[in-house]
Amino acid sequence: MRNLQLWVLLSVFGLSSLLFADQVVLNNGDRLTGTITKSDGKTLVIKTDLAGEVTIQWPAVQSLTSATPLHVVTAAKTVVGPVTTSDGSLAVSTTPGGPVEVPRAEVTALRNDPEQAAYEKSLHPSLLQGWVGGANIGFALTGGNSETKNLAIAFTADRKTSHDEIALYENTIYATNDAAGATPSVTANATQGGARYDRNLTKLVFAFGSADFQTDALQNLNLRSVLGGGLGFHAINTSRTTLDFLGGVNYTKESYIGMDRDFAALTLGEELTYKLGASTVLAEKLYFFPDLSDTSQYRGTFNFGTITKISKWLGWQNAFGDIYVTNPPMGKKQNDLQLTTGINVAFTH
Repeated sequence: MRNLQLWVLLSVFGLSSLLFADQVVLNNGDRLTGTITKSDGKTLVIKTDLAGEVTIQWPAVQSLTSATPLHVVTAAKTVVGPVTTSDGSLAVSTTPGGPVEVPRAEVTALRNDPEQAAYEKSLHPSLLQGWVGGANIGFALTGGNSETKNLAIAFTADRKTSHDEIALYENTIYATNDAAGATPSVTANATQGGARYDRNLTKLVFAFGSADFQTDALQNLNLRSVLGGGLGFHAINTSRTTLDFLGGVNYTKESYIGMDRDFAALTLGEELTYKLGASTVLAEKLYFFPDLSDTSQYRGTFNFGTITKISKWLGWQNAFGDIYVTNPPMGKKQNDLQLTTGINVAFTH
């Protein structure tokens, strides 16, 4: 008798769990039970007890049922309530209006209450919210037959919202050759840093303003300041790949040892980021700055790098940079090349 009571209790508990859980049925007949959290119209995410979060391709979903309210978003409206599917539509049980039929093809997003709250918060974050980035550190030291030190430090931070983006960066490389009689004893001493602000004007077009600064002791460059702005175009903007083209004007002021100059120049560039699998991100930037007062003179920059995630906070970073100027000071070369590698420490705020 006692075993029968236990069996009945467990059966009632299991049945009640199914009644108060969301369910997704796939085209192949598989059934998932858990909590539907979100969909972007391309994939659906359901959080299950055994498998954790499961991402499903939206076209593979045959039907779904939610025990709790979902925010069903279309281009024209948002409807809130428990959802069932019927004849190619989502039936949203609103209160007190009754069921509302939403054609499945018109659905651009589904969100449960926590996801909706996070989405609404992301629309108007404070200036301190939404930052991602990291610091790269590399150091090399030799002794004995050679006496060298090499330090490379870099920092990037990016804050992107639905309507704008702020990007900050800084990198420094310093190297010495301490062997007796080595000339020069300092073999690298350069720092770059800057910021850019983008504001979306349409889904594809954005305006930007930027400020970049550079010093390079071995090129006798005390300081190069570049203040500019213009328009950009999102040629590709997906979760895996982004490709932007930018054009505008800038004011460049250069202070070399024994020589100062300033001029207006064009800003022409492209930027690419691409996710290689789940753990590696590739980034590439190419810029061209022709002098408007003398178009035979220009500066070009090329940067290429990868970051491979090792853990949530750690990654391995590789970076290559080339800065080319057509008219360096007398006795200095036109190209400055930098290649660094080291540990990347990521942060999110």
